[in-house]
Amino acid sequence: MPLTGVRREIWDRALPCLDVRDNDAHSLYAFALAAALLHVLPGARADVVLPAVLLHDTGWKTVDPADILPAIAGRAGPAGQETIRRHESEGAAIAARILADVGYPARDTERIVTIIDGHDTRRDALDLDDAVVKGADKLWRLTPHGLRTVGACSALDPDRILRFVAARTYDRLLTDPARAVAAALSVLARTDVSVQRSGLKPPSLDEWPISVAYGYFRRES
Repeated sequence: MPLTGVRREIWDRALPCLDVRDNDAHSLYAFALAAALLHVLPGARADVVLPAVLLHDTGWKTVDPADILPAIAGRAGPAGQETIRRHESEGAAIAARILADVGYPARDTERIVTIIDGHDTRRDALDLDDAVVKGADKLWRLTPHGLRTVGACSALDPDRILRFVAARTYDRLLTDPARAVAAALSVLARTDVSVQRSGLKPPSLDEWPISVAYGYFRRES
């Protein structure tokens, strides 16, 4: 699903807040995953889900970069939870401003802001739209980009990284389609690990269609 019209306007305004820890790439992966989930979950609303996905991590821009990884990795205790909570509330405020700037419908804006303000710390979904946003956000972890991002911050080998990420992902997925996508991504990731162990070279990240799209949007923005 291409970024055109008002979604492109939202993306252009969100980009300056997404230059933290590859959140720009993460957001595009999540956008593609959300679009795929929308095809099989027709009860979810694209006009709520897709802007929420594009804007959900803008709040990390307001957090001290040194605090981000310890919070995400769960090493900072209560302070880490406060950091995660802050990125949600700040992201909700940023989303409200951006959506107002592009003239987004007030009713949809209110729902998007509510979803963003709790997308990580709220374990249960408010509704199907929220469940799709949560699913797309967490499924990113099992993509090549997600696994590589986790690997760059860890001394674990690829197999242990995959097991660690999978263990922290499956119980956060709230729809059957999201769990099916997670299973498929895990199979592909395990295959890549096996290929690497055999001495063969798996396809690079640049060969992934989402990465091609990411490069296109970065050039155009």
